[in-house]
Amino acid sequence: MGDRKKILVTGANGQLGKELQQLAQSFPKFDFIFTTRLDLPLDNHQIIQDYILLHHPDYIINCAAYTAVDKAETETDLTYKLNAEAPAIIAASCKENNIQLIHISTDYVFKGSGQLPYREEDSPDPVNLYGASKLEGERNVMRIHPGSVIIRTAWVYSEFGKNFVKTMLGLMATRNEINVVNDQSGSPTYAADLAEAIMKIISTIEDPDQKSKLPAFSGIYHFSNSGHTTWFDFAVAIKELWGSDCRVNPIITSQFPTAASRPAYSVLDKTKIQQTFGIHIKDWKASLAICLEKLKQTPA
Repeated sequence: MGDRKKILVTGANGQLGKELQQLAQSFPKFDFIFTTRLDLPLDNHQIIQDYILLHHPDYIINCAAYTAVDKAETETDLTYKLNAEAPAIIAASCKENNIQLIHISTDYVFKGSGQLPYREEDSPDPVNLYGASKLEGERNVMRIHPGSVIIRTAWVYSEFGKNFVKTMLGLMATRNEINVVNDQSGSPTYAADLAEAIMKIISTIEDPDQKSKLPAFSGIYHFSNSGHTTWFDFAVAIKELWGSDCRVNPIITSQFPTAASRPAYSVLDKTKIQQTFGIHIKDWKASLAICLEKLKQTPA
């Protein structure tokens, strides 16, 4: 294989993992290893260490996480095991074996009481257990392997798996009207765009000309699509782009109680990732249109 670099991706069956699989063929100079919970059970620390030692990748993209935000409130042990302890084990193995770790985190580390896009250095203060577990994971990663890159993202959707876009399409196909909260603001993220951003980061690190111009690139970055919206306006955009005649009604959060609280405002400032790695960020509506077009071409 010569000097081909290896990239190990955890959480291969998730939305981001699936998008990275789609993208892998565009990066033939890398060998990708995609792992699911069957290959790499993240609640088994010994298997994690042994697997990393056996394959010795150059990069690990840790997409695996416990993401059921409401269930996390009661499945506390499992949530912390996957979102806080597993990243610590992966970070320790990366540090020991000189592996570049790219770890995915969330906007839910923020309280959501602000009115300006959150920057990387703003103080986190999660309002739910999922956010708290992801914050602990971030802190474990940076404490154990300070050379890591952490990417916080938000409102992720794609043509794969379960997500807001596909849920809305399902409801719009079966109901005359739906109610969607209109007092939570954020920026949607098309998982394909996040996958491209991650590969741009790796390509930049791999390019000696680019790397020499990079400042110390480790640390926390924010990535979502540009612009911001509410869940209600997001649903309206889905309806219009899809051509549905379902009526979408705005409601307030208190009318739609959930087990876990959600941040009211979790728009992320993406300046740092754009400036450091020269990443172009697409408008959320433009990316939504691309995703919906792909869904239209996918057999049900």
